[in-house]
Amino acid sequence: MTQIRCIAIDDEPFALAILADDLRRFPYLELQATFSNAVDADLWLKTHSVDLIFLDIQMPTLTGTQFLRGLSQPPMVIFTTAYEQYALEGFELNVVDYLLKPIPFQRFEKAVLRAKELFELRQKEEAPAVIERGFFFVFSEYKEIKIYFDEVSYVEGLKDYVKIYTTQQPKPILTRLNLKAMEAKLPETQFGRVHNSFIVAFERITAVQKAKLHLDKIEIPIGNRYLVGFEQKYRKLPS
Repeated sequence: MTQIRCIAIDDEPFALAILADDLRRFPYLELQATFSNAVDADLWLKTHSVDLIFLDIQMPTLTGTQFLRGLSQPPMVIFTTAYEQYALEGFELNVVDYLLKPIPFQRFEKAVLRAKELFELRQKEEAPAVIERGFFFVFSEYKEIKIYFDEVSYVEGLKDYVKIYTTQQPKPILTRLNLKAMEAKLPETQFGRVHNSFIVAFERITAVQKAKLHLDKIEIPIGNRYLVGFEQKYRKLPS
């Protein structure tokens, strides 16, 4: 379970102690520190980072709203205050919730769950997109075989059959297809027809000469009718 790092700020010692006790009842909240004033909290945040702040408003020297406005990249904030008149300002500051003291635990729990949902949503948005591996199926040796595009090195056509050479098997996969049908199964951004008898995976190419290309130690001829098209497509690929 991902922990939500939080701090609590309140100038009333009794209120701060109750708040800290309540926060410890939630296993996904990690209370890192408590502060009796916003000035000390501001100094602490210069060398630490948190996901959520429970913040009183009416405090000496630096009020909760002044403190929040001074943060360049504020985390989620839940106001805990005895005063109703700051509710509009809290809305303008985009706080997660606005709790009035004395705070019933059920109301407090509702605010915490709201912060948790927002935290999880932001994590999903910030997470890198998972790129799904593309694949196709061919019938070979009396069964359907799943082949991932990124495992294919090249394909050799033999009239009504093709041999599919992959990085995962020492022997090619033989299937009853012609090369044109095989070409239709493969994404054109990753593969190209270079000869009447060959399709190659662009990322497997290690060297190119005028009439042939190399896939490590394998040499593949480039047919005259495919030369221009191959060069145009291959040069446009990202390096």
